[in-house]
Order: sequence, then structure tokens, then C-alpha cells
Amino acid sequence: MNWLKKLSPTRREASGLEWRLWRKLPVILLVGSALPLLGLGLVHLLADPQASAQQARWLQMADYVVVGVVVFHWAMVLTVGIGCVIVMVMKGPGYVADGYRVSHSDRPRAVAETDEEAAIARASAAPGSPETKERPE
Repeated sequence: MNWLKKLSPTRREASGLEWRLWRKLPVILLVGSALPLLGLGLVHLLADPQASAQQARWLQMADYVVVGVVVFHWAMVLTVGIGCVIVMVMKGPGYVADGYRVSHSDRPRAVAETDEEAAIARASAAPGSPETKERPE
């Protein structure tokens, strides 16, 4: 079964912020990762090589903080990327799965639909069948 078969009478929405963000995500990822790491490198370069235990502990704490900031940044970029993909899919064309008939949408039934009735309805509303083209959306 082809899960991504498009329905013909659907339209796409205009692209918006999601595509602009999607194109900028690699740059955002690189810059957001490089800046904290460059700052940490600068701190290590300026640190005293004969540091006391307290200064070494502070330097190690700075390492942990920067690693945490970078991992948090990656997680946020991934989250925004997933959000962009979801919006792109939702703004795209309709697919066959979007066109399935819902038996209780306008007129609730007195009895539940049986499995056989549902199978017959799915078979008659398959993509490309005449019933699909005549059916109002």
C-alpha cells in the first residue's frame, strides 16, 4: 500500500516561517555550538597552567557548563527542526489517509458499524474509484 498517495483535489498552503527557519537551522546549529566552545577554548588558553585546586575545579565546572549548553542547544535545534517538518507536512497536499469516510460525522448511527461494513466502505472509496470523485468533501 502506498501511504503517501496524494489526493487530487487538494491544495497546498503558502510556505511561511517554517521554510525560512528550516534553511537557517544548519547555520544556527554551527554558530550556537561554536560560540560556547570558542569561549571555553579562550578560558583554557587564559588559565594559569600551574593553577590551584580551586581554579582547576572552576575550570572543570566551566567545561561541564559549556557541554550542557551545547547539548541543550542541539536539543532545541532538533525540536525546532521537528516542528518545521510537522508544519511542512500539514501545509502540504492531502493524502489518501486524509480522505477516509467517518461513519458518525454528520449523522450518528444507532448501532456500531461492523468490520464487514467498514471493509466494504473502504474498498468502495479506494483511490481512483468513481465513488471517491463523486463524494463531497
